[in-house]
Amino acid sequence: MRLHKLEVTAFGPFADTIEVDFDKLGADGLFLLHGDTGAGKTTVLDAVAFALYGRVPGARNEGKRLLSDHAPAGSVPQVSLEVTISGRRLKLVRSPEFSRPKKRGSGSIVENAKATLEWLDGRGENLSRIPDIGDEVNRLMGMSADQFFQVVLLPQGEFAKFLRAENDERGKLLERLFDTKKFVSVEAWFDEKKKASATALANKEQAVSLLLARVETAAGLEVGAEAHPLEWSRKLLAESRDGRDATVAEMESAKAAAKQANQNLHVAERTADLVRRRDRALLDLNAVNAGAADLALVTGELATAKLAQPVAAIAQDAESAQAAVASALVAVESVVSNYSARGGPDLFAGGVWPPLEDEREQVAAQVRAWRDEIVRLDSVVEESRNADAAESETRTLSVRHAALTVRTGEIVRERAQLPDQLRTVASELDAAQRAEASLSGLELARAAATDSATAAHELRVVRKQAEAVRVKVLDAREVHQEARGRWLDRVQTRIEGMAAELASSLQPGDACQVCGSPEHPALAQPATDSATEADVEKAAVRERAAESALSAVVEQESALALEIDRLIARGGEGDLEELDRLRAEAQSALDTANSKASQVGELVSRLAVLNGRDTELEQESATVSTESATVAERISALTIRAQEIRTAIVAAAGEDSSVAVRRARFEALASAASAASDAREDATRAQTRAVELSAKLSDAAAAAGFDTVPSALDAVRTSARIAAMEAEVGKARDREVAARTVLNDPDVAAVQDVTTVDVDGPKQVATERGEAVDTAVAAASLAANRVADLERFTAQLENAYEAVAPHRALHDELAALADVIAGKGQNNRKMSLRSYVLASRLEEVALSASVRLQRMSGGRYEFVHSDEAGSRGRRGGLGLDIRDDFTGVVRSAKTLSGGESFLASLSLALGLADVVAAESGGVVLDTMFIDEGFGTLDADTLDSVMGVLDELRDGGRVVGIVSHVDEMRQRIPSRLHVIRGRAGSSVEVIAG
Repeated sequence: MRLHKLEVTAFGPFADTIEVDFDKLGADGLFLLHGDTGAGKTTVLDAVAFALYGRVPGARNEGKRLLSDHAPAGSVPQVSLEVTISGRRLKLVRSPEFSRPKKRGSGSIVENAKATLEWLDGRGENLSRIPDIGDEVNRLMGMSADQFFQVVLLPQGEFAKFLRAENDERGKLLERLFDTKKFVSVEAWFDEKKKASATALANKEQAVSLLLARVETAAGLEVGAEAHPLEWSRKLLAESRDGRDATVAEMESAKAAAKQANQNLHVAERTADLVRRRDRALLDLNAVNAGAADLALVTGELATAKLAQPVAAIAQDAESAQAAVASALVAVESVVSNYSARGGPDLFAGGVWPPLEDEREQVAAQVRAWRDEIVRLDSVVEESRNADAAESETRTLSVRHAALTVRTGEIVRERAQLPDQLRTVASELDAAQRAEASLSGLELARAAATDSATAAHELRVVRKQAEAVRVKVLDAREVHQEARGRWLDRVQTRIEGMAAELASSLQPGDACQVCGSPEHPALAQPATDSATEADVEKAAVRERAAESALSAVVEQESALALEIDRLIARGGEGDLEELDRLRAEAQSALDTANSKASQVGELVSRLAVLNGRDTELEQESATVSTESATVAERISALTIRAQEIRTAIVAAAGEDSSVAVRRARFEALASAASAASDAREDATRAQTRAVELSAKLSDAAAAAGFDTVPSALDAVRTSARIAAMEAEVGKARDREVAARTVLNDPDVAAVQDVTTVDVDGPKQVATERGEAVDTAVAAASLAANRVADLERFTAQLENAYEAVAPHRALHDELAALADVIAGKGQNNRKMSLRSYVLASRLEEVALSASVRLQRMSGGRYEFVHSDEAGSRGRRGGLGLDIRDDFTGVVRSAKTLSGGESFLASLSLALGLADVVAAESGGVVLDTMFIDEGFGTLDADTLDSVMGVLDELRDGGRVVGIVSHVDEMRQRIPSRLHVIRGRAGSSVEVIAG
């Protein structure tokens, strides 16, 4: 990977667009990135990372504040990077998610992140979707964002932590850099297999225990096995078979005795039933003979009642016919009177009864004459409706004619007012367009005034905070100085008492650790004020805590100072009231302009409407005049027509007051005559039917054998009485037949001399024999079921014992292997498979880093990888110590000085970069950055480090050094200077 060109706009501290030509800057293979604290050195590296991966390293990515605070309102943050990766030259342009003020109104909106990828070599399709761009960059780079941040942007502070970290913490960083997912999945696979095997084995062993419990239950025992489970089960099976055979013999004997007892009971019950039937039949037959006389009377009455039933039905019809005749005559009198009252001609001979033969034809002829006259009058009534419609339309047209006259006057007046209206709307449109053109300028003015006023308010708050923090800094510095003084005192006391401490451990004949002599004539004595190593460490802890607290408040003070400078740059130093007034005036001016500008569309439409209005009014005037003449002509014609119809109606009414009255009179006469004729006809038919039914009634009584009709009606009985008599006769007959049938039965005749039968004795014996059989059958069934269960469970128990043995052996083998892979069990080094892989990677890193560390330390130091298990059973494999070739001692990296720690961290970072690059498919990292730490080196060591860095740029690699050290500027002629300013940072490229 080689960087070519970087452009950054409104990003971090850079308010404007800056450009960095890495081809020019890295022509010598080595360049320096320097500048004041907070200027934006790290932001340059963040911009490279953001262009590639869409995120920045570490906690800075969580803040999501990449838009420059110095940039003008509405600026869009953007990073553009030209880079060659895996032989492909491309251009990446990214813009992060950011908030901007709304163009109209107050508040802000969030702009989403955007990105594009352009292939500068012309091969491939350009991309604009962020996920597609991320996949393509990951494929070309061969490493994740975390790996890139570690191997291309080498942060020495993190590697110093890595150097001194415990195994678990060191493992977390290595896992981010090296893909161990497949090894973790292997560990998980073995662990799952172990758990599954343990579950399966437990299930099989549970099956054995369950079968033992079933054997106990089947045998009816409450205690466990007395010997080996299989032998115990077989013994129970043999005993249950013997018990089954004994219960079967008892059951057969009980069944034979019960059968004989049931036969005896059946004979006794049969005989007792025959005696009961005989006695009941004799009683029924005697009762029938005793009621024979009464039954004969009921039989005679029933026969007479059935003969009288048809006569009664005809009598009822005849009575109904007489009632109908009376009702019809009353109706006739009523309708004839109604007709006579209406003054019509006498059509019914003064009400003579019965009607004359030609009466109905005369009535029909008169009704037809009246109906014909009604039809002629209806046509006259229809003409009356036409006259009403004509008069109604005349009134409506008169109203319309008046409205047309009014509209003609309105058109004349409106055409006279049009020129003034056109001039007014044109003037308003010109003012609205001028307001619309001024909106952008007013918005910028409003934004500037708002930013200044907001900055002024924030400046007051921040200055109060800065004053409070300044007091905290003074207090924290005093606390730190006191803690440092106490620590130095403890160190000095410890050094002064070291001789006495060494002397206290000497025994007679031991060699002195200082001079080597076995004789100790004058042992050093401890002072009254001594200090142990624990005392020194406690003082150091307090000093470091005080230093951390001081650094925190100093950093807070610096941040507040930067914030104050930023707010002053935004105009916050001005008069607060004046700034608020200017902001209000700017907002008011913008609101007024917005209000006027919003009327442009409406005014344009109004002007267009007015321009075409005169033509419209002229056309409307012609239309109104034509319609007015037409309406007047129509009114005149309708008036003449209505007068003609009214004259014809008066002639048709005759002697009646109106046509409607005449028609109603004829309609009433026709209806009344028709009703009277129909009523007289109905009454005649009813009278004829009544005479016919009276003759039929007399004939029916004689045919049924009765002398007169009244005698026949006296013999009639109700349906309920007839049904009761029939039931009584049938019941007596059935009772006699049933009694004689029972007495004629041969079996009943055979017991005619038997008086009583004993049934209770045989029943008791049969019951006792049946209970004995039930008991014997239950015992035999229980014994047979027990034998069957024991046979089945014993066979299953034998199979389960044979099946579980190989599974137990296989599980033990699998569990032991899974424990070894997980770093447990027989794994003496307590290294899991994942740890083993990471250990091998760490060993490669240590070998690669040792080459550079030996060079930079003058051959004194090298890394030593340790795979020993940790203390208290902690997992091993990730130990990293330092071998000092001057003493031959392997010691902890925590004992290195500040400068030595920097050399070790730098070597470790470079070694890790080499290994990660190789792990990522051999990706060539042509450009890399090294961050800070050179200020802790002396001149000779710095020469060694620069020699190693010179080796890094062999083969065309470009190395960027991030440092504050002035000497680095003298050693490295090519520099990228980041300059901090009140309105944002800028860059200066100095090519050597």
